Amino acid sequence: MQQSRIAFAIGDPAGISPELSARILADEKANLGDLIVIGDQRVLALGARQAGLSLDLPVVPREALEGDLPEGTVLVDMGNCDPENVPIGEASMEGGRAALDNFAAALKVGKAGLAKAVFFTPFNKHAMRLAKSDYVDEIGFIDATIEAERSGREFNVLDEVWNARVTSHIPLRDVADKLSIDRIYESLKLTTEVMEGAGIKRPRIGVAALNPHAGDGRNFGWEDEDILLPAVERAQQEQLAVTGPIPSDTVFVRAIRGEFDAVMTMYHDQGQIAMKLLGFDRGVTLIAGYPFPIVTPAHGTAYDIAGKGIADTGATFNALALGRRLGDELGSQNGAEASAAHERQAISG
Repeated sequence: MQQSRIAFAIGDPAGISPELSARILADEKANLGDLIVIGDQRVLALGARQAGLSLDLPVVPREALEGDLPEGTVLVDMGNCDPENVPIGEASMEGGRAALDNFAAALKVGKAGLAKAVFFTPFNKHAMRLAKSDYVDEIGFIDATIEAERSGREFNVLDEVWNARVTSHIPLRDVADKLSIDRIYESLKLTTEVMEGAGIKRPRIGVAALNPHAGDGRNFGWEDEDILLPAVERAQQEQLAVTGPIPSDTVFVRAIRGEFDAVMTMYHDQGQIAMKLLGFDRGVTLIAGYPFPIVTPAHGTAYDIAGKGIADTGATFNALALGRRLGDELGSQNGAEASAAHERQAISG
């Protein structure tokens, strides 16, 4: 059974991740004594200086991840990044390598059942590609690191609306070819499952059309009628609360007015633009569909303000809180399923 701890990977050292990490650890409302912080002690010390804070927490070597960790919040010093070698505000191989190393370690902690959720401060994809040329995005890296049986999906979360998407980090020209009835249907099922895990019962999902005016009777494309609509109808037959396809220029308006709990978009920026306009400093990125939730603030590394001590912590605090809540819910579900299986075995025995 998973312990009630959070694996916390420090992100890109050249951006605002060190500062955000320090601010989390110094705040008693965010640091509940349940964090396994994974990163270089020197990077965290840099973040504390940037934030004007003083931190005092137990430090153990990376080898401690193979044994018993001390109780409470602890820093696992990976010894993998000298800040002197990482220019502030610039993507670098050194920074990307450290971020990947920290993230991989946090994922393995989650896979081992030592944490109920994984949380990370912002990464920079260019830096990570400099360190690992075949790196595409977090989902592919997670799949490979934990040998996942199925790929997860990214969600962007605000209090007023969630955004799920069918495709993510791919070129726009490839989106239509990646859509299928099965893929959209499975995305709708997973969205419902994850949102119910977050306490939203039978979430109402508006499905954004791919083409202008939902294809306008095939004048602007056939995908909405031939792919999206059958997927929606299949989900409705399974009693999912799904509506669509809805023109993407109005679906978020309808959601914000209370008609939907979530909008499912077909590609990355179709939803990201709306969500960041609605709440750039509040939004959370959730990667779900794995044995544990993975969360991070929805904004990036903010190289332009790195080192200035002015990073906004709103989205970071929200991400950590969501990870805790989802981790608790998933742990409760797993516990109930294990108990039910034990009872069935006892009865059959």
